Amino acid sequence: MDLAYKASLKRWALDHLSQRIATTTEAMRDAQDAANSEEKSSAGDKYETGRAMGHLQKDMHARQLAELVRELAALHAVKEVVLRMGHLDFFIGIGLGKQMIEGRAVVFLSPQAPLALTLRSKKTGDSVVFQGETLTISEIF
Repeated sequence: MDLAYKASLKRWALDHLSQRIATTTEAMRDAQDAANSEEKSSAGDKYETGRAMGHLQKDMHARQLAELVRELAALHAVKEVVLRMGHLDFFIGIGLGKQMIEGRAVVFLSPQAPLALTLRSKKTGDSVVFQGETLTISEIF
């Protein structure tokens, strides 16, 4: 059960990242298309400004896409860890924030996050304070 649950969390994270990559790729393409379709008008400055804005948007989406691809590669490379603490689970493998997965609250943490570094040194029965609440680790898998 625990390994299947951990695998389902990783699958969810991979699907989430894949969807964000697809959305960002489409936005980047749309920005490029918008820049390319700006019509030359008698007001040349307006034309140049529209093209420049389209290129800026495309570049912003390209940076986002590069970051998402790095996150995806990192998720594939890391040995993820799940810690169960009462009503919360912590998935150490990628920083996606708090999500509801299979009816449980899961906090997705980057392996470099300070809390993730603290949790990696803990064992079952240890406690940590998270958002002002003391949580005791009941399982690690």
